[in-house]
Amino acid sequence: MQKVSIVGLGLIGASIGLGLQKWATDDGQRKSVLEISGFDVAIEHQNYAKKIKAVDRTEWNLGDAIDDADVIIIATPVTSIRDVMEIVSDRAPQNAIVTDTGSTKSKVMEWADELLPTSMNFIGGHPMAGKAVSIEGAEATLFKGATWCVSPSVNATDESVQTVLGIVSALEAEPRFIDPHEHDGFVGAVSHLPFMLSIALMRSVASDSSWKELCQLTSSGFRDVSRLSGGDPKMHRDICATNQDNVIRWIDSAVDNLNNMREMIADGSDEAMEQLLQEMDAAQHAHAQWVTSARDGRMMDEPESEVMSTSVGEQMQQMLFGNLFRRKPKVGNEQDRKNGQNQ
Repeated sequence: MQKVSIVGLGLIGASIGLGLQKWATDDGQRKSVLEISGFDVAIEHQNYAKKIKAVDRTEWNLGDAIDDADVIIIATPVTSIRDVMEIVSDRAPQNAIVTDTGSTKSKVMEWADELLPTSMNFIGGHPMAGKAVSIEGAEATLFKGATWCVSPSVNATDESVQTVLGIVSALEAEPRFIDPHEHDGFVGAVSHLPFMLSIALMRSVASDSSWKELCQLTSSGFRDVSRLSGGDPKMHRDICATNQDNVIRWIDSAVDNLNNMREMIADGSDEAMEQLLQEMDAAQHAHAQWVTSARDGRMMDEPESEVMSTSVGEQMQQMLFGNLFRRKPKVGNEQDRKNGQNQ
């Protein structure tokens, strides 16, 4: 029986536990292949995780939760990952496989290199899925069809990478190798900027003296754009603290676009309005391209993803999750993986 320890039992951690429990269940019977332990600083999260059977057991002390783990999944807020790694370094088995679910990767990879012994295998991870709720929204299918970014450290073995890919596949996500710095730049645009804009919208209207009257007129458009502002403020703060340059760069770009549109509206001439229409047409076209690519399950102008080469898998005689790795997940190309390992 392999032992998996999930550190952090919020939405992501509890959903990972539920997904692995679902994978380990056959015709309603639990297969004796996994034991999932959990830890969270919030005791109510521990109790709820046990209640919904996301974990088999919890521990009051983090060290006790990881001291015999084969795989450790760190699903805490980003700025807590460093503190967790310090304890992992002292208490976890020296050959443990360690991964995370943090929304930023460069800082996390630096911390892993600094704190974890070289005998441990660290593979950075980031599931591109979530909700504006905590553990009460946990579900086994949260990651189904979602992209799961994977950034192996330099010293991670092929077997440890295969293990993490197997976990991702068990959760029905689609792994994608990515360079940590490239990851942070990309998610700064498609993940971090959207919630900053959502927060800005909410603050702009809710701080107005007429908000009580305004909110009576809100409809689906406002709900769509403001939804992300209902997420965990501490998570948003941690992301900004660990991805400063990229968040600032994308905010600056958005501000430039808003200022340009403001100038066109303020001008009010037929020429300015025509220019504004062109900006809106361009945005509509880009959105349509994105929707079409998302519906097709691939990025715009991206070639078909290569399936993982079987050469590595064939070399692995003893893989942690056994037959799970016989399913070949869609991943980035081999160069993506090499780039990720060179960070």
